[in-house]
Amino acid sequence: MSRHRTALSSRDSHITSLRLVIALLAAIAGFTSWGWYTAPRHLTVHNPPDLRSGSTRAWWEVPPSTVYSFAFYIFQQLNYWPRDGESDYHERIETLRAYLTPSCKAWLDSDYERRKVSQELTDRVRSVAEIPGRGVSDDRVHIQDRDHWVVDLELMLTESVHGESVKKLAMLHPLKVVRWDMNPETNPFGLALDCYDSLPERLDGSVMEEVK
Repeated sequence: MSRHRTALSSRDSHITSLRLVIALLAAIAGFTSWGWYTAPRHLTVHNPPDLRSGSTRAWWEVPPSTVYSFAFYIFQQLNYWPRDGESDYHERIETLRAYLTPSCKAWLDSDYERRKVSQELTDRVRSVAEIPGRGVSDDRVHIQDRDHWVVDLELMLTESVHGESVKKLAMLHPLKVVRWDMNPETNPFGLALDCYDSLPERLDGSVMEEVK
């Protein structure tokens, strides 16, 4: 009788152990499923433009060339007014809002209203272009930390009114760029322009001679 009770007790202990193992495995499976569900479905990896020599970097690292290209592209688009600055400038701000931080968007809206009131935009055509020989380079991208950069853009600013040139200047534009992984559907770059780091500066006359 004692042997029979011992066998039943061992069986019950074994069943309890199996139940604990099953519960543990179920918990692990549930945790793994939750991890898979919450993992990002899209991961942006920034590659340098020239991969002939290969590239090894952390997935979150953004190459300076990518930061520079982003800053130049967005800033050039903001300053492209092919018809009339009063309509084009506002349209550009709204079209590019996904690539602007909220504070930069607010500053640009304020700048637009100021220029509009002072009649600086009516019938004004504007464009900016990269100065030859002064394009992307590592010394034009200042890394502040993993998520913040300052980009020095040396650009030629051209403006005209009614077809008559009113401004042609070589300018330095120090722009802030930040990591902005908010909505990859509207902003696949994962970066945003945060407007100026400091006031733009006019470059010396030797730059104009280089352009000519």
